[in-house]
Amino acid sequence: MPTRDTAPIGAPCWVDLMTSDAERIKAFYGQLFGWTAEEPRAEFGGYFNYSKDGILVAGCMTSEPESPVRDIWSIYLASDDTRKTVETATANGGQVVAPAMDVGDLGTMAVLVDTGGAAIGVWQPGLHKGFGVLAEPGTPAWFELFTRDYESSVDFYRNVFHWDTHVVSDSPEFRYTTLGEGEGQMAGIMDASGFLPDGVPAHWSVYFAVEDTDAALATIIQLGGSIVAAAEDTPYGRVATASDPNGSQFKLVAQI
Repeated sequence: MPTRDTAPIGAPCWVDLMTSDAERIKAFYGQLFGWTAEEPRAEFGGYFNYSKDGILVAGCMTSEPESPVRDIWSIYLASDDTRKTVETATANGGQVVAPAMDVGDLGTMAVLVDTGGAAIGVWQPGLHKGFGVLAEPGTPAWFELFTRDYESSVDFYRNVFHWDTHVVSDSPEFRYTTLGEGEGQMAGIMDASGFLPDGVPAHWSVYFAVEDTDAALATIIQLGGSIVAAAEDTPYGRVATASDPNGSQFKLVAQI
């Protein structure tokens, strides 16, 4: 897909990694996806961006030792008014983890918890427009919510982020709704009530595109990561779940 300047309102626009050891995983993502780590910015707590071929693709920051979740990928949805989005979220049953805050002249962020218990970020772009390329090898490709409260979650994203929702399937075995339809699909919500293990909360997952899922998994092992779910063919590509050396999980997808 071509590069893009800004994401549509409500669409995933940025991903970042909170990690217990940023230095340890810089080489991991660099070798796996061809990313370049930019210099950390002290004024933003050491946050730094990853770029691929000069285009921003993701961010990273070292987590605080006392943080309950130290190693996790997060997804941000685009907003044209973060403060209004936070107000609308609370009015629709969401909770605020981090209130709207300006990040210099880069943009305005917040972190929410939806009605199904999944954390989701909000980003109103300023100078920082989010990732500039999508679904190319080594870049974010798909974004998916696994929830036990499917109908409530669909309503939340429709009401708070103005999602144009489309039902892909509504059988007891497979309930799935997308933001957009056809080639314009940008994210999905899955009813995971039947398979999420006890103790695993509702959550968003990011898929990174690769040319060859099996080869990427082999590289992950060589670099000290691990395989969480082996590669399998699906109607949407060859998919796998992996984790980096610090334990942060992400998914891979390659076109078949």
